Amino acid sequence: MIRTNLSTRPFYNERAVQTWLLIVALLVAVVTAFNVTRVLQYSRSGTQLAGEASRDETRAGELRQQAARLRASVDPRQIERASNEARQANDLIDRRTFSWTELFNRFETTLPDEVRIVSVTPKLESDRGFTIMVRVVARGVDDVNAFMENLEKTGAFSNARSLEEHVNEQGQLEAQLEAGYVPTPAKPATPGTTKPAAGGEKGQQ
Repeated sequence: MIRTNLSTRPFYNERAVQTWLLIVALLVAVVTAFNVTRVLQYSRSGTQLAGEASRDETRAGELRQQAARLRASVDPRQIERASNEARQANDLIDRRTFSWTELFNRFETTLPDEVRIVSVTPKLESDRGFTIMVRVVARGVDDVNAFMENLEKTGAFSNARSLEEHVNEQGQLEAQLEAGYVPTPAKPATPGTTKPAAGGEKGQQ
């Protein structure tokens, strides 16, 4: 039996090699196409964002110019005048809620026998409301303290305190008192009626 291989060249499985080369080529083509697609998408997205950023910057510039024109067209003196008028109007509205009659009635019910009121000065503050300054003459410190305690018990006065005290020539204690004050809101007048206390309040002011 002859066992010698008489072929001029060895036998190779060329079909399998070609198949693998085709698969590799297809993979390379797919990856390349994917990369090209992503690059194109990123490029279009970047162009779109750049365009939006440019439009936004242009719009911001227009708004800044418009704001500058508005600031230049507004007279600061008119703003200050309008602000002062608004403050005066609010002050008048707040003062309408203040009643001297009510205040003196409260003093009458809280004033000890040995304390005498010398002067009363109401002051309206934007952050604290009404503050009442009361100068009194008393027999001693205990009477002044009793007066301040009576004021706070009414609920209309708060943080009553003595700012300054001294003994006068008659040997009496003079004290300058301060207290926050919340007047009772004025009730609206009924049509066809008058306020009998209005004249009294005006005379006491």
